[in-house]
Amino acid sequence: MAIELPATRPANPRFSSGPCAKPPAYDLTKLASAPLGRSHRAAPGKAKLLAAIETTREVLGVPADYKIGIVPASDTGAYEMAMWTMLGERPAEMVAWESFGAGWVTDAVKQLKIEHTVHTADYGQIVDMASLNYDNDVCFTWNGTTSGVRVPTGDVIPADRKGLTLCDATSAAFAMDLPWDKLDVTTFSWQKVLGGEAAHGMLILSPRAVERLENYTPAWPLPKIFRLTKGGKLIDGIFKGETINTPSMLCVEDYLLALDWAKSVGGLQGLIGRADANTAAIAKFVEDHDWIDFLATDPATRSNTSVCLKFTDDRITDGAAFAKAVAKRLADEDVALDVGAYRDAPPGLRIWCGGTVETSDIEAMLPWLAWAFESEINA
Repeated sequence: MAIELPATRPANPRFSSGPCAKPPAYDLTKLASAPLGRSHRAAPGKAKLLAAIETTREVLGVPADYKIGIVPASDTGAYEMAMWTMLGERPAEMVAWESFGAGWVTDAVKQLKIEHTVHTADYGQIVDMASLNYDNDVCFTWNGTTSGVRVPTGDVIPADRKGLTLCDATSAAFAMDLPWDKLDVTTFSWQKVLGGEAAHGMLILSPRAVERLENYTPAWPLPKIFRLTKGGKLIDGIFKGETINTPSMLCVEDYLLALDWAKSVGGLQGLIGRADANTAAIAKFVEDHDWIDFLATDPATRSNTSVCLKFTDDRITDGAAFAKAVAKRLADEDVALDVGAYRDAPPGLRIWCGGTVETSDIEAMLPWLAWAFESEINA
């Protein structure tokens, strides 16, 4: 029997977890002031890059004595750069509860081969951050993009730690309060919470991280693209808009527009509020339907950006096939695009709830999710 289609459709069906939805009312013509066809080292380009750095500082509340740089290869490039230039001075605590954290573990264990301890948790769970030895360096993701699990607070990170904390915050920055005094290295990419374009990473360094860079030389060779120091001193220009390699000035302009939009909705707290409202709409739906649940088992650790869901109905015999079929129905109706779980994650759905997504679109999409489930379970 055919199930009646919901009456309302989302105005924007883009719920991908990266690249994520552009800000509401996005307009390509607003990029016209980008200095295209000019050297990024010329005055207009350098001014745009510096504006991107300092507006990031303003919106995120990054301390004035922290360095912010634009680096190649998205969040991956930024985090790899930090690991390869700073790790090895002391043992490392490698922490993973999803696929990207597991990738950083692989780097430390199999590539850098440094002294380490690995701490892991299954998808939906989180490592006990209080149990770590912070006299070692600690590498972790703040928000597990592929698991929907986040660090609930930075309170357990000691102020008098001897090691550095290296935090992959790519799906947390601009949606969660990051305790800068507890983070020595923080990385993210433009294409997550602000819906920017890909391939550019952000690297934020505390004074302690800068001290490590200037007083420690890794045992392995560093490719040019990773080098942050010269003659034992930080290459300060990187943190003033003099990028290591050529950035896309079109992408820079896009990021500046996103930052301006972020300020227009109340800055960081406004963005957090928007993400929280989106996640609350999904939480109400989950509460009202007994066939679906959050992948994150503890409400305190549930992400407010990459919201991961699992189907719990006993009638489902092949979870992966069922989840893919539901996601396909939603995509075919153009009501929810790219909402399948990450390929390494348990079967289910992943719905992006960052600040560029309108709560009205989440609310319009959820009846379609119920329709897709009922249609597939009765197929």
